[in-house]
Formats: sequence, structure tokens, C-alpha cells
Amino acid sequence: MENKITDPFIIRGILAGIAVALISGLVGCFVVWRRLSYYGESIAHSSLLGAGLGILLGIGINFGVVFICLLSGILFLWLQQSKALSSDTLLGVLAHVAMALGIIVISFNKIKIDLHAILFGDILTVSYNDIWGMYVGVLLAVIIILFNWSSLLLVTVDEDLAKAEGINPLYMNLLLTSVLTIVVALSLQIIGLLLITAMLIIPAATARRLVNSPELMVVVATLIGIFSVIIGIFLSVEADIPSGPSIVVISAILFFLSHFFGTFLKKE
Repeated sequence: MENKITDPFIIRGILAGIAVALISGLVGCFVVWRRLSYYGESIAHSSLLGAGLGILLGIGINFGVVFICLLSGILFLWLQQSKALSSDTLLGVLAHVAMALGIIVISFNKIKIDLHAILFGDILTVSYNDIWGMYVGVLLAVIIILFNWSSLLLVTVDEDLAKAEGINPLYMNLLLTSVLTIVVALSLQIIGLLLITAMLIIPAATARRLVNSPELMVVVATLIGIFSVIIGIFLSVEADIPSGPSIVVISAILFFLSHFFGTFLKKE
């Protein structure tokens, strides 16, 4: 076991996973507060099309994912303005169309693509260059959130009050969409697109059971995410199973523990 812990690919996987946990803990709190789980899932499903286009056009998976996910988010916000259809209907249409197009685009690729790794994550695909890119993305996303923290919180609590304070809710939603695309791009190799939303929701939902303060909830969600990543990656190596599902299972165990014991730990 000791030799496995010091294997370079495990160290790379843990470093990459911590990057994912740092940003997903922060953004995941907004997803939980604003009940955007289906929105996050729609953005994640769009990443399949982005990954396929990135490989097909030779521009890189991450660039393709960010571009398509951002485009999908903007398209949703634009369609939402008409109020002709409910948000969940629009998200369902966009998510499944993007996934269908993604499968078609991948079929055009002459390069063999490991679809299983894209869907469920694979720590073996992470390089140190990827890790540097991940932490740059994390830093960028954290700066964006922190500089707009109070405005994002106010829009989350009451959009009408935010408008009265001179805050543009549409701009804040675009900002949150941009950060979500960064999270998806960072998480794809470790968690996989089918489980990205779980990494956003479960640590934040667990933290919500334990604390009352928004700031403290972000910290606890991040710590839960980091713990889940480390234990999940070790579990995936020992049991020879995909890293993404392993991380999510550990997160889920912590969630159920918080559900049963959170009442005793949470301050009244």
C-alpha cells in the first residue's frame, strides 16, 4: 500500500482532485442555495459535445468543454427570458441535444476516444501540465466568486432586492455560468461528466446539515470534497474501480452520516 501511495499517478490524481474539490465546494454551495442541480447537470452533459469537438478540431478537450458549456449556459439564459417554457424543460432539451450531438461528433473522430474515462473519470489521464492548468482555473474562479461574493449572495436570497440595490441578476447568472464551465472542465478527467453534478451537490448538501453560516458552509463543503477525493482515489486504486464513482460514494457516505448526526452537531 505504501508504494502505491507514492506512485506518481496517484499523487497527480490527488493533486488534481483537490483542485476540483476547492472549486466545487465553493460553487456547489450556490448550486444548492439556488436549486440549480439540474442546471449544473445540463452544463455537465454539454461537456461531451465540447470534448468531442475539442478532439475533432485539435483545440484540446478543456478548451472545447469551456466553449460549448459556456455557449450552452448563455443559450439557456437567453431562452429563459421569453418564459415560454419552464426552466427544467429548457434544460432537459439542451442537455439531451448536446449529449446526442456529442456522441455523433465523437463517432466522427478518427482518434480513438476512451468514452468510459470521459463519462466516469480516470486519474491515469492526468499529467502535471493538466494540474498546473487546473490550479490556474481554480484561482481564476475563486477570484471571480470572491470579488462578487456579496452580489451573488444577494441575488441568491432575493433577485428583486438585488435589482433595487443596482445589481443585474442576469449578469450574476452569466458569471455563475462561467464559473460552472470552469468547474466542469476541471472535473472531467477526475470525476467524469456523468458525476460532476454529484461533486457539486453532495459536499455542499452535507455541509448545509452541519453549519449555518454561508462562509463556513463553503469551508466545510470544500474540506468534505478534499477528504472524499483522497479516500475515493485510494479506494479506486485498491479496488481497481473508476475514480469518479469512488469519490462520489465516499461523499454520499458522509452525506448520510451528516443526515443522521447533523441535528446533534448543528448549532441551534
